[in-house]
Amino acid sequence: MNINENARAVLQQRYLARDENNNPIETVEGLFHRVAKAIAAADRLHDENADCVKTEDIFFNMMTNLEFLPNSPTLMNAGRDLGQLSACFVLPIEDSMESIFEAIKQAALIHKSGGGTGFSFSKLRPEGSTVNSTGGVASGPISFLKVFNMATEAIKQGGSRRGANMGILCVDHPDILSFIDCKKDNAEITNFNLSVGITEAFMKAVQEGRDYGLVDPHTGKTVKKLNARDVFHKIVDAAWNNGEPGIIFLDRLNEDNVVPEQGSIEATNPCGEQPLLPHESCNLGSVNLTKMMKPAGEKIEIDWDKLELTVKNAVHFLDNVIDVNKYPLEQIAYTTKQTRKIGLGVMGWADSLLMMGIPYNTDEAVCLGETLMTFISQKGREASRKLAEKRGVFPLFEKSILPQDFPQRNATITTIAPTGTLSIIGGCSSGIEPIFAYVFIRNIMDGTELLEVNPVLKAELEKRGLYSDDLMRRIAEAGSISGIKELPEDIRSIFVSAHDISPEYHIRMQAAFQKGTDNAVSKTVNFRKDAQREDVEKVYSLAFSSGCKGVTIYRDGSRIQQVLNIGSVKKESEPETGQQIVPRPRPDVAAGVTERVKIGCGNLYITVNYDEQGICEVFTNTGKAGGCPSQSEATARLASIALRSGIDVHTIIDQLRGIRCPSTIRQHGLKCTSCPDAIAKVIEQEYEKQTKLGNWPDRRPPQSKAAEGTRHQLAEEADESLCPECGGALEHEGGCVICRMCGYSKCG
Repeated sequence: MNINENARAVLQQRYLARDENNNPIETVEGLFHRVAKAIAAADRLHDENADCVKTEDIFFNMMTNLEFLPNSPTLMNAGRDLGQLSACFVLPIEDSMESIFEAIKQAALIHKSGGGTGFSFSKLRPEGSTVNSTGGVASGPISFLKVFNMATEAIKQGGSRRGANMGILCVDHPDILSFIDCKKDNAEITNFNLSVGITEAFMKAVQEGRDYGLVDPHTGKTVKKLNARDVFHKIVDAAWNNGEPGIIFLDRLNEDNVVPEQGSIEATNPCGEQPLLPHESCNLGSVNLTKMMKPAGEKIEIDWDKLELTVKNAVHFLDNVIDVNKYPLEQIAYTTKQTRKIGLGVMGWADSLLMMGIPYNTDEAVCLGETLMTFISQKGREASRKLAEKRGVFPLFEKSILPQDFPQRNATITTIAPTGTLSIIGGCSSGIEPIFAYVFIRNIMDGTELLEVNPVLKAELEKRGLYSDDLMRRIAEAGSISGIKELPEDIRSIFVSAHDISPEYHIRMQAAFQKGTDNAVSKTVNFRKDAQREDVEKVYSLAFSSGCKGVTIYRDGSRIQQVLNIGSVKKESEPETGQQIVPRPRPDVAAGVTERVKIGCGNLYITVNYDEQGICEVFTNTGKAGGCPSQSEATARLASIALRSGIDVHTIIDQLRGIRCPSTIRQHGLKCTSCPDAIAKVIEQEYEKQTKLGNWPDRRPPQSKAAEGTRHQLAEEADESLCPECGGALEHEGGCVICRMCGYSKCG
C-alpha cells in the first residue's frame, strides 16, 4: 500500500483488530482484506453463483489504492464479531418518560457499537408545563438533553471513545431561548453538537422583522410570540461566541424527504450532513478525488472515466454494507432496509484544486464543484438502477417521490461528510474543506522537529527549486502562505488556506456541492478571530438564500477565549502580573511510590513523592537497556518544580500525556507512548489514589470537578486548539474537531 507513515500509524493505533490484551492481530493490509471479503460476501445473497472473489479484489484494490474509503465503523468492524458498520443514526423522542429513556438505552447500544446519534427534542413539552398524569411540572427539553449527555459520558464507542450526538430543537419551541444559550459554557453538554431547526416561515419573519409564534408541542397552541429578528440575532451571537448552535433548515430537509408518507425528518446525524427518519441509519463512504486526476499536457485534470468507475464500484460496496451490517436494534435494521439509503461523498477536493492550479476561492472552483458533484450523483443513480435490475428496488420505492420510471435500489445516493480520519488515511484534504494549514511541525522526543508538509505544495516548490526546511518553518509559524512575499504570486494565490478564503466563498462552495447532493453537505465556515457578529449573520443569510440545508461556523479562538474568560477573575492569593513565583522547598521527609514502566528502549523507573500538601517530587531512572535518561530526568525535574510552584497537577498531566516517541509507538502492546506520557500516567495514578484516601483535598477548580470523566476532556476545556493526545493543532470540521497528526477526533 502506498500510504504515508502518519496514515499507517493512525490505522495501527485506531483501526486494527486486537486481542484481549490490546495487541494487534492483523496488519494494515490484512484490515483491508478483512473488510473487502466481508462486504463482497453480500453478492451471494442476491446471486448464489456470484463471483465474490472478483468483487473482493475490486473492493480491496479500490481501498488500498486509496480511491475510496468507507466510514470508520465499516473499517473497524466489517468481518468481526461486532459487525456494526453504519456511522449515522437518528432516534425518536416522544413526550413521555418511557420514550425518553428508551431513546437513551438505544443510544447507548449505538454508541457502544461505534455509531453516532441524532435527536430532535422538539416534541418535549416546555419547562414548567403541567404533567397531567402526575400533577407535576415538566422539566423541559434542556434538562433531558443534559441527561442524554451524561449517559453518553459513561459509554465509550467500541471501547475507545465517547459517542457523538446531535441535538436539535425547532425554532418555534417555547424553550428555544434557553436552548440557544445552553452551551455558553464550554464545559456543559460536551457530547452534543447543537443546531436550531429553522423553518421557512421563521426566515421570512426574520426578513420582514416581525413576530412569530412559539407553539407548545403538547397542546399545539401558540403560547407566546417573539420577534424573529431578535431570535435570529441571538443565534448569531451564540455561534459567534463559540460556534454553537449551528442551524438546520428543516423544511429543506423535508423537501427532499424521499418517503414523506413515513413521517417528517426532524433530525440529522452528529455532523449534520445526513437527515434521517426515526430509527433510520446510513452508511457513508468517500471518493478520494486526488486519485481521480490525470495529466493533460502540462496540466492536471479530472479523469472522468476513472471517477465514473469508482463511483459505480463504491455504490455497489455501500449497498452491500446494508445487507451484511449487524444492526444494534431490529427496528433500525427494518427501517434502514425499507429505504436503503447510502451516502457517497468526496474527500481531497482542496488538494485536487491545487493539483489543477485552481484557487479554492474562485468562480471557476465553485462551478467545477457543482459539475463534479452533479456527475457523481448521476453516475451513482445509474449504478443504483443497475443494482435494482438484479436485486430489486428499495421496498418503499413505489411510495416515494422518486420518478417511478427510473427504479432505484437506494432512496438516496450522495452525502458530503466530514472525512477527518479517513482523509488522514487517504493522504488528502478533508471532505470539501479548504486546507487548514499547509505545514505542521511535529516535535519529536529527542528535541528535533519533523515537518509535515502538504504533498501538493511540496511537489510544486521542489519542481521550482524553492523548497527548504527554513521556508516551511516560516510558513508553519505564519499559518498561511499568503504573507510569504518571496514566493511567486501564482503560488500565493493558488495555495490559499481556510482563513485566506472569505466566508462568502466558503458558503458558495457548500451551496455548489449541495446542488448535486441528495442529502446534505457537512462544511465549516472558518472565521478569523477578529470577525464580527455581522459577518456571521451574513453567512447564515447567504446559506439560506443559496440553498444550503444547514451551516456550521467556527470563529478562530472563540472557545479558547471563553474558557479563559471563565477563569480570568484574579483571586486574592494569586500573584500580581510580573510577580515571581518561588517553588516551595522540598520537604525533609516525603512518602512515595516507584513504578516500573516498559518503554520503547527498555524500562523506566518512575518515583513520585508527596507530603501533606500534595505531590512534590518526581524523578526517574532508566534500566540497563539505556534509553534517553537526560530527557526523562529533565521532564521529571521540570514537573517537580511546577508541582511545588502550585501548578494544578492536572495541567501538568495534560501537558505530558500523549507525547509520542517513535521508539515507543512502533512497539505494540506498550501502555504508554513515551517517557513523558509514562510519567504523566504514574503522577495521575498516585494523585487519584491519595485523593480517594483523603490524604489531601481535591483542589481541582469547580468546572473540572463537574466534568468527572477523563483528562482528555480537561485538556479540551483548557485549550481547544491543541490535541489532548499528541499536542498537535486541532481543526474544526462539521461541529467536530480532528487532529491530522494522530487521528484524534471529538464531536460536541
